[in-house]
Amino acid sequence: MSTYLDVLRYRELLGNLFRRDLQAKYRGSALGVVWTVANPIMLMGVYLLVFGVVWKSNFATGGHYPLFLLTGLALWTFFAASVQSATRSMLDNANLIRKTRFPRQLVPLSVVFAHLVSFAVMLVLLLVVNFIALPRVRATELLAIPLALLFVGLVCGIALAAASLNVLFRDIEFIVAALLVPLFFLTPILYSLTGPQLEKHRHVVDVIHWVNPLSPAIEAVRAPLFAGTLPRWTDALYLVVACALALALGALVFRSVDDQIAIEV
Repeated sequence: MSTYLDVLRYRELLGNLFRRDLQAKYRGSALGVVWTVANPIMLMGVYLLVFGVVWKSNFATGGHYPLFLLTGLALWTFFAASVQSATRSMLDNANLIRKTRFPRQLVPLSVVFAHLVSFAVMLVLLLVVNFIALPRVRATELLAIPLALLFVGLVCGIALAAASLNVLFRDIEFIVAALLVPLFFLTPILYSLTGPQLEKHRHVVDVIHWVNPLSPAIEAVRAPLFAGTLPRWTDALYLVVACALALALGALVFRSVDDQIAIEV
């Protein structure tokens, strides 16, 4: 617990690291935070072309498929960018870590918080656009906010664990980069896990849904934000438990390597 209490105790230092990471992210960019929206929209255009025109996917024939895609891409982009950037963060800040004694967990967490700005902008945009385009979500879409916060906790835990392990085992950053590609297609971003076309592959769907911790998270957020329904209680409970376990794992791994960080980086 003290691993995360230090975030509050050293919030001024965290704020300085956060501002530095945010400035570094957009330094020299004319559009700045606009790239937050541009990147998912460009990806959405490519996937619409491939799955809506070239392959004629059954999932692309549903109503408002672009918004369905954007909802998943907003969550995925935040997860992938945060974890990949945070994994190298302690090595990239080796000089600071060697020279100054401070809670080292602030380094990867500040990277996640810098990407959180982009995620928040995208989430607000989706709340506004879906409110206008999808009348069915007007009574439920605000439920996506606490669910998204739980997702942020999940990402923080995974990022802290990956960053801590990468200090001792430099292969971790390459493993993370390699795993993100298949994980993208094994997460229900381009497709839904419900529908008659999937009934004959129920076992495969169950594996994708319950083995991949991102799947219940995306399904839980997408339900109120896109479908206009309450999330299934199993998905919501899974997200709560996954968030708690990820944070506990991140703290456990960090504490086990904390004494070696300044030596190994």
